[in-house]
Amino acid sequence: MIIKYFELNKLDFNKSKIILLHGKNDGLKSEEVQKLQSKIKKEIKYYDEKQIIENKEFFLSEILNRSLFESEKIIVIKRASEKIRSIIEELIEKQSIEDIFIIDCDTLDKKSKLRNFFEKDKKNLISVAFYPDTNETLSKIAHTFLRNKKISLSSSNINFIVNKCNGDRKSLNNELEKIELYKLNKKEINEQDLLKLINLNENHSVNELIDFCLAKNQKKTLDILNDNIFSNEDCIIITRTMLKKTKRLLKLIQDFKITKNLEKTITNAKPPIFWKEKEITKQQLNKWSDYKAQKLIVEINETELQLKRLPVNSINLVTNFLLEKSI
Repeated sequence: MIIKYFELNKLDFNKSKIILLHGKNDGLKSEEVQKLQSKIKKEIKYYDEKQIIENKEFFLSEILNRSLFESEKIIVIKRASEKIRSIIEELIEKQSIEDIFIIDCDTLDKKSKLRNFFEKDKKNLISVAFYPDTNETLSKIAHTFLRNKKISLSSSNINFIVNKCNGDRKSLNNELEKIELYKLNKKEINEQDLLKLINLNENHSVNELIDFCLAKNQKKTLDILNDNIFSNEDCIIITRTMLKKTKRLLKLIQDFKITKNLEKTITNAKPPIFWKEKEITKQQLNKWSDYKAQKLIVEINETELQLKRLPVNSINLVTNFLLEKSI
């Protein structure tokens, strides 16, 4: 059954317990999952498809053999693909689904077997598409956020931020959060401040710093740290850049497992890897495993939380973190 994203809150979850979310609008997906949790007051538990496929029997046992004192949960399966269909079919066959399952996929075209499996079912399965937001929608979100936070930005600067986000609500929320954090230490945000915050790809010092860190080149990492005077505000840019690059690295590691060919993995990467970055990307692929990259993503997020709690200690915190990860 196909429904619109804003109809999710109207569902009868006694009947519809398995929901497919597909599309690139991760920000909107996240918002809708949080709304569902607020409505039905259940704990959310996250799984990765790879984790489930590799431990199928354990997963099914954990889901189906619930203790009498254990409450129902919202089970979110991230980075799902066509492979998850066999698991869903098995769950349906057991006819004892108590939890609510949310299957989170990237874009699925109309020929997708998984998508058709959900869309053709008229009773229990729900399919919801999450298309990119329009610039008009993102602009309204930005205006509302900035007004509520009492942050003044010109319309042209807001349009600049929106255009940088390419229809991605999650990216917009990240940029707005950076602006809010930056504003804590400054009375006003001028155009130069905004360019520094938003144009991460143009901040070559930060990009090189993270590239050398992920390549485990501690000498180069230390050289860049010593050659640049980073401010407390820069630390958020550094952690966000590291998070972005580590997520890309994780995807490349997973692709490399399939292709078994380093050159092919680099050449076929999407978005494409700039030719100047190819050599250092190869070095990074040789230094990190799937597990270690996933662990690093968690650690980066934890570091950013610490930055928000102790902004005055940001530079020391980030410097120590980068040097530790570059060994």
